[in-house]
Amino acid sequence: MNWPAIYPELLLLTMACVVTLVDLFVTDKRRLATYLLTQATLLVVAVMHLYYFYAGELVYSMQAMVVSDPLGHLLGFFASIATAVTLAYAQPYVAERDMLKGELFTLSMFSLLGILVMLSANNFLIVYLGLELMSLSLYALVALRRDHAPATEAAMKYFVLGALASGFLLYGLSMMYGATGSLDISEVFQAIGMGQINPSVLTLGLVFIVAGLAFKLGAVPFHMWVPDVYQGAPTAVTLLIAGAPKLAAFAITIRLLVAGLLGLAADWQQMLVLLSVGSMALGNLAAIAQTNLKRMLAYSTIAQMGFMLLGLCSGVAYVNTVSAANAYSSSMFYLVTYVFTTLGTFGMIIVLSRRGFEAEQIGDFKGLARRSPWLAGVMAIFMFSLAGIPPTVGFYAKLSVLQALVSTNVVGLIWLAVVAVLLSLVGAYYYLRVVKTMYFDEPTDNAPLVVNGQTHALMALNGAAVLMFGLLPGGLMDLCAQAIVKALAT
Repeated sequence: MNWPAIYPELLLLTMACVVTLVDLFVTDKRRLATYLLTQATLLVVAVMHLYYFYAGELVYSMQAMVVSDPLGHLLGFFASIATAVTLAYAQPYVAERDMLKGELFTLSMFSLLGILVMLSANNFLIVYLGLELMSLSLYALVALRRDHAPATEAAMKYFVLGALASGFLLYGLSMMYGATGSLDISEVFQAIGMGQINPSVLTLGLVFIVAGLAFKLGAVPFHMWVPDVYQGAPTAVTLLIAGAPKLAAFAITIRLLVAGLLGLAADWQQMLVLLSVGSMALGNLAAIAQTNLKRMLAYSTIAQMGFMLLGLCSGVAYVNTVSAANAYSSSMFYLVTYVFTTLGTFGMIIVLSRRGFEAEQIGDFKGLARRSPWLAGVMAIFMFSLAGIPPTVGFYAKLSVLQALVSTNVVGLIWLAVVAVLLSLVGAYYYLRVVKTMYFDEPTDNAPLVVNGQTHALMALNGAAVLMFGLLPGGLMDLCAQAIVKALAT
């Protein structure tokens, strides 16, 4: 047992229990002590992951069921920061809706713990343990607003479909175990590489695994839960679902498909191509018809996940590890930057909401530039980034994925890049429609916008980050490439 490898997870588990106990004695309705203790914990966990990342060591723990490597630590850092940002945006919102309870902070920390467990998984059981810990916490968070019928309905849909998807993944993993005789990802990789296993059994198990992963990513045709849950859940909880869990889904996709099932790449690459094209097509086309901003962003997420999968499709076309790592790192860069852009977008919905009013409709943003030019400008930056318009980070993220496709010199993947560009042009319409609504429509709500200092500063930092990484993307891209290279080297 190598305890230092799991210190961040142990700290988070301990502090989640401490926060639960401390909250029992908190009488302040604002739950300031609980909130500050939670945020301090998340920041310490983020710093620990960043320290381990720069240490660059590869350490196995718990009988090699857990791996401590730069990929897990870099994603763990971003997941911890995303959760902290989410809670900072959410605090004023939940306070106005009687949701500011200890359960919010405890379940958020347990959700992050599940994410961190998945990030460090080197065993099928650990993958599933982390997945269920994260999922059950999110199911409960969606239903946290008990007096809100849409939230209760969204929680039920999320739970039923999530249980079905977890069953798919578990069944696929069990078939891999039956075929290879091992639960360790590295041993499964070796067993498949020997070529002595019935390919039909492996392919059938792979189908179930890809289906389970596609559900967590929200890819077509396993996207049914995304629009309903995004729209029905309280916006603060939608923030949690749209952020850090996407990083965990990417990590287990890399761990399972690339690190464990690379010998079956010819099969899962075709599946990912279908998932990618279907997600971009349905996501972008369905988003055009939406008037609810949260639902529109849900379909946008489906399209964005489809674009991210393109990098994973192109990675297996390279014969050398460095070029393959560049393809996978482009997907990682795309996802990390998408998470922080979408956090700012949903954060803006929270900023414009007030007691008894949810700023969920696109029409609620009419004339925002006249009411608050600063908020309209920041929201425009987020929309431009999601659309992939320079100089925002979304442009470079899309460019890096397309470059990975074109650099393969494979005709099919080059045509896939052309399809991705055309569908992105379709997607630009509904993002720019929000900008048009803010700047060219007459305001229908003249209520004063009250933004507290914390949210104001956080929104400024969020918008600045989207611009900064767009102008200077090299540093973050290098970190992603470094993490992927070391993960593939194991």
